[in-house]
Amino acid sequence: MFKKEDKRATRIRRHARVRKKVSGTTERPRLSVYRSEKNIYAQIIDDVNGVTLVSASSVDKDFDGVGSNKDAAAKVGVLVAKKALDKGIKAVVFDRGGFIYHGRIEALAQAAREAGLEF
Repeated sequence: MFKKEDKRATRIRRHARVRKKVSGTTERPRLSVYRSEKNIYAQIIDDVNGVTLVSASSVDKDFDGVGSNKDAAAKVGVLVAKKALDKGIKAVVFDRGGFIYHGRIEALAQAAREAGLEF
């Protein structure tokens, strides 16, 4: 009998595989991305101390526009990069959160790179 694939569970398994290898340090924190159906979120996390250093999302007050398209992802990428550079963070490790590096995830990453983050 055919069993329907649970997309959320497969994403969580993929993310666990990635997290085995990717960890943020104090010198090079982790840029974690989460994409929901209507919004996109990005955090820069120091995994050694367990602290979120910088965050930006399409839900923030200083964000204008729709949160569910590539333009919104690019704006969030620029926002998180500017906040990180203001705090003195230049290099990060990218964590795509189990999502495919395509579409909104790719747009956010490219915008963050263009705004000055190195990864």
